Amino acid sequence: MKNILFVSSECYPFIKTGGLADVVGSLPKYFNKKYYDVRIILPLYAAIKEEYKEKMVYLKNFYFDYAGQDRYVGLFDLEMDGIKYYFIDNQEYFGASKPYTNNFEDIIKFIFFDKAVLSSLPNLNFRPDIIHCHDWQTGLIPIYLRSFFLSNPYYHSIKSIMTIHNLKFQGVQNKEMIQYYSSLDDWYFEDDRLGFNDNKDGNMLKGGLVFADAITTVSPSYAEEIKTPLYGEYLDYLMRRRSKDLRGILNGLDYNDVNPESDSKINKNYNIDNAIDGKQENKIIMQQKLGLPVDKNKMMIGIVSRLTDQKGFDLILTIFEKLCHYDIQLIVLGTGEKDYENSFKYFEWKYPNKVKACIYYSEEMSRQIYAASDAFLMPSLFEPCGLSQLFALRYGSLPIVRETGGLKDTVQPYNYVTNTGNGFSFANYSSEELFKTCEVAIGLYYDYRDNYNKMIKRAMSCDFSWSQQVLKYQEMYDWLLNS
Repeated sequence: MKNILFVSSECYPFIKTGGLADVVGSLPKYFNKKYYDVRIILPLYAAIKEEYKEKMVYLKNFYFDYAGQDRYVGLFDLEMDGIKYYFIDNQEYFGASKPYTNNFEDIIKFIFFDKAVLSSLPNLNFRPDIIHCHDWQTGLIPIYLRSFFLSNPYYHSIKSIMTIHNLKFQGVQNKEMIQYYSSLDDWYFEDDRLGFNDNKDGNMLKGGLVFADAITTVSPSYAEEIKTPLYGEYLDYLMRRRSKDLRGILNGLDYNDVNPESDSKINKNYNIDNAIDGKQENKIIMQQKLGLPVDKNKMMIGIVSRLTDQKGFDLILTIFEKLCHYDIQLIVLGTGEKDYENSFKYFEWKYPNKVKACIYYSEEMSRQIYAASDAFLMPSLFEPCGLSQLFALRYGSLPIVRETGGLKDTVQPYNYVTNTGNGFSFANYSSEELFKTCEVAIGLYYDYRDNYNKMIKRAMSCDFSWSQQVLKYQEMYDWLLNS
């Protein structure tokens, strides 16, 4: 039996701000439990719902030195859906109403978390063979394994993996601050370790990437992209240096949960056999709900996203007026930068029969948009993996994407000669290319509906479930433990 411990700052269903929580919360369920015991540890945030806290079992507490003071660590566990979860309690650090507040405070609490995780291991009756760290918040764990904890034989053979979910977020603060709270000496802040910005700063993710035994990221294309200056966020040289230890493994979905045939969040269930009729029924209900003209044959394009530059909203707004001249309906769901929020509200005012701007987030509404829409717009500037296009494919909403990262790995563009593909894509970050691609999708929908409907079924027949991707993680764990 191989023991694997996932360490993460968030995990669905306990706490979620983005795709990281979905990945950490769903992937462990898919490992072969005869050979892999995969468990998860995360902070016990005050924001976790009471229904989960009431089921947690207190294990013990202890104190350790943190920045010159004795700090309390409480340990709780909970078993749910066959997975064991551990929680690190300290309300001074995890007592806010949300998991992240500001960079300075977050650095302090996640340095504490990293040290607390390793200090807790001897108390868990579970010794991991591999600690699988997720994103910058866990970046000091591979370093601590090679420093403070190295003198204890308990930790000697434990391997570490660092997974990059988005290289843009790295946990950077001035060197003195990180050094004070981490208690690491000057050697660790050299340029080839945590040192960053001419060694004026410390970089927690960089440190984890230097010291981890293996590195993964969330799609094969992104693993190649981050070796280049354009996508490497000033760490491309490090990615090239560690390329033999870097793997790109595509994220997946929990197909038991993400299933239009059984999803209780959508209005009408359907499967691949009755998808066309089922999606039209969902569209009619969505049109009625939002006060749009009811017409099952009118093309509906959905957007479910954070409204940020990364997601390509500068391109979308550049062409939005021209899109509204077509006989389509556009539904936007999400929050983000105020300029984008206000722009979509303006277009809803100007085109009330074509545009609906839902400036909030709702998991239920997002599923209903996937189920009702004919196409899904996601022209990201960069996208390490992307889960939204996987949801769209699963629900038969054909993605319109830019060929980057995981979007390139999952969306095969329509080919009118061979009548193949599961979506629409363009290569360059260009509003002109985006508009032409949208025109292709709209033209195919209205002029060649049979071909469009066949694409819907091809999209729904794709398998981007964790059952496929977990095999690559199992292979990596085996390789690491045998190396």
